[in-house]
Amino acid sequence: MNGPVSRALAFIVLAVVSESLWAAAGKPVLWWNFDAQTAGAVKDAAGDVEDAIEGSFRYMPGPCGSAIKPDGYTTCIQREASKAPRLESAFTVEAWVAQAAYPWNWCPVIAQADGENKGYRLAVGPNGDFSLEVAVGGKWHKCVSEKNLLPLREWTHIAGTYDPEKGITLFANGKEVARLEVKGKPDWAAGASLRALMNYEKVKPSNIHRPFGTLPFWFSIDGLVDEIKLYDAALTSERIKEEAAPKDKLASPALPPRRMPRGPEGPGRFGAYYCNLKYYEEWDNLWPVDEHPDIVVRFDQSATRVVFWRGTRFSPAWVSENGLWMADQSVEAWNKIQGCFEHMQDRRCRYSHVRIIESNDARVVVHWRYAPVSAHDELWKENEKTTRALWIDEYYTIYPDQMGVRKPTWKTGTLGGPRQFQESIPLTDPGQLQGDVINKDFATVANFKGQTATLSFVAAPQKRQMPADLTIQRHNFRSKNRPSIIFEPGSKMNYVVDRKMPSRGLDVPGSCNHWPVGLAACDGRTVQAADRPTSFLGFPISSPPVHEKDGRSWWNGLYGMTEMEMDDLVFAGRNWAYAPKATLKSEGFQCQGYDRAERAYQLAKDKPSADGRLELTLDASEESPVFNPAFVVRNWHPRSLTLKLDGKQAPRGGDFRVGARPTLDGEDVIIWIRTKSTRPLTIELSAEQAGAR
Repeated sequence: MNGPVSRALAFIVLAVVSESLWAAAGKPVLWWNFDAQTAGAVKDAAGDVEDAIEGSFRYMPGPCGSAIKPDGYTTCIQREASKAPRLESAFTVEAWVAQAAYPWNWCPVIAQADGENKGYRLAVGPNGDFSLEVAVGGKWHKCVSEKNLLPLREWTHIAGTYDPEKGITLFANGKEVARLEVKGKPDWAAGASLRALMNYEKVKPSNIHRPFGTLPFWFSIDGLVDEIKLYDAALTSERIKEEAAPKDKLASPALPPRRMPRGPEGPGRFGAYYCNLKYYEEWDNLWPVDEHPDIVVRFDQSATRVVFWRGTRFSPAWVSENGLWMADQSVEAWNKIQGCFEHMQDRRCRYSHVRIIESNDARVVVHWRYAPVSAHDELWKENEKTTRALWIDEYYTIYPDQMGVRKPTWKTGTLGGPRQFQESIPLTDPGQLQGDVINKDFATVANFKGQTATLSFVAAPQKRQMPADLTIQRHNFRSKNRPSIIFEPGSKMNYVVDRKMPSRGLDVPGSCNHWPVGLAACDGRTVQAADRPTSFLGFPISSPPVHEKDGRSWWNGLYGMTEMEMDDLVFAGRNWAYAPKATLKSEGFQCQGYDRAERAYQLAKDKPSADGRLELTLDASEESPVFNPAFVVRNWHPRSLTLKLDGKQAPRGGDFRVGARPTLDGEDVIIWIRTKSTRPLTIELSAEQAGAR
C-alpha cells in the first residue's frame, strides 16, 4: 500500500500510539488526594491501596478537595516495600504544599530511599526550598531550588521530573525553577518502604552550633499537603503547568499566624493566675496537662504582664503592653561533651515547674523550680551514689509597680563552674523581625551614680570607654514599657559593646530558634527564616555577686517592664541597693532590716495580734532614697489598716495596698506604698479594729 492512503494510515497509527503513550504517562501510579478523610488512613486512588497514617493530623480544605495537615512532630504515611509502585527509569513526583513553618531539616513529601544510597525523594527544606533527589550510577544526586522559594502559609505546587537522558528538573507553580544534568537509570531502593511527610530516621536540625550539643529527633512537615502523585514517566512542562492550575479559585490555606500566648489583653486585677495558655492546636496537643500548668501575673494599671509558660520552659518573660517579650537565661553550666546544661534543654518540662506562693493585693510571689539539663537529658553534676544533682529554686517577688526581684538559690557546692547566671534575651513571634522589637540604640546602661551609656547597632563597632561599676540595663523596646534589670553593688556587666548592624538592617529574624517553643534536642540553632519563635541579642550579660548562708547560695536582681526613664531607674536602684534605714518609733514591733531578695523591710510583732500601731521613719537621702517601699510584718493580722505619710492621711487603693499572708502558725501582713522621697519619711500604720480573725 502506498500513496495518500498509506500516509493517512501511518498518521492514524502514530496518533493512536502517541495518545496511548500520553495517557499512560498521564496516569499516576500513586495518588493520595485525602478527599475521603478516612480516620487513620488514606486511600491511594491510583493503586486501590489503603495506607495507614501514623501520628496526629487533621483534614482541612485544600486546592482540590481535602488536604492533610500534619502536626509537624508525629505525622507519617508509610507503605511496605512490596506494595510500592515499581518504576522503570523516568518518573515524576508532585504535590501541593502550604507550610506553617519550614522543617527543622530536609523532610520528604514522598520518598522511597535507602539513606542516600538508593532510591528517590521529593523533599522540602529548612530554607523555604525544595528538592528532588535520585540515586544514579552509585551516586546520590540532589537538585535544589533557590532558597525562600516556598512562601509560608501559601499554597505552592511543587513537582520534580527525572529523565534518564536529561536529568532532574524542578517546577514550582508550573514554572521550571532548577535543573541538574544526570544520565542513567536510577538505582531503585526496591527493599525500602514508601514514606511520606517524615524522614525514615531521626535527624539533627540544620545549622546547629555544636554537634555534641544536639541529638537527632523526629519531626514531620508542619502545614498542609495535598494531591501527592507519583508517575512512571517524566511529565512534560505543559502537563505540569496543567497540574499546577487548581480547578477552582485557590483559597488561602487555613494556617493563621502564630503568636505566643500571653493571656487576656489589657490590664487586669493585680495578681498571679494559674491557666493553660494556648499556642496552636498541634503544639498544645503534645502536652498531657490539665487546666493549670502555666502562670500569668497581671497588673491593674498596665497591660504588661509576666508570663510563666511551658513554651519558655516556664522561665518568666516580661511582656510589654503591645506584646513584646523579654526573657532571661536560667542558671547555666556547660562542658565540651554534652554542651549546655540549662532550662532551655528541658523541652518537655520534665524538671521544670512553677507554683504560686503568694498572690494578694500587695504583691505576688512565684516559685520556679528546675534542674539544668543537657540535650542528652542528663543533669548537671549528678551524684552517682545519691542520684542528686543541681536544682535551682527561683523566687520572683513582684509588686504592683511592674517590678520584681528575681532570687535564684541552690545548695552550696552543687553548681561549681563554668557557670553563667543571666543573659538578656528578647524574643520574637513567628513573622516578627528584630526591628519590630528593638531599636537601633538597643540598650542603655547605667551605674548608681547616674552615669549612662547607649549601646547601638552600628556598621563598624569600635571599643569604647564605658562608665565604671555598671549595674543597670534597659533594653529599648518599641513599646511604652521597656524591660530593665538592676543588679546589686559589686555586679560585673560584660559584653557592654555596640553590635554590628546586619547587612539588611534590623529587618531580619532573631538569631536562634532552638528556644523558645522548639522541641529539638539542640542547644543552639541559627535561624533560617522568621517561621518560628526566636531569641536574639543576649547582651549585656551580668555576673552578680553570690551570697552564701546556711548551706544555700543565691543572687538577686530587680527586674521590671515599666515606662521609667534611666534617671528613674537609677533612683529605684539606689533605693533597692542602698535602702534607707528604718527606725521604729512605736512599741510592740521589731525590725530586722531590709531584704533585697524581697524588696521589703522585715518586721515582726512581739506578740501575735490584730491590733496595734506601727510607726517608723525611713532615713532617706539622695544616695539612699525611698521608692515604693514594702513591709512584711510577721504575726500581725489587722482587719483593716490606715496610713499616714508624714502625718497626712493616705487613702487605701492603688497607691496603698495591703495583703494577708497566712502561715502554718498564724498570719502576716504585707504592705506596699507608692511614694518616693529623698528626705526622711515617717510612716504610720494603724489597725482600725482590734480582735483576732
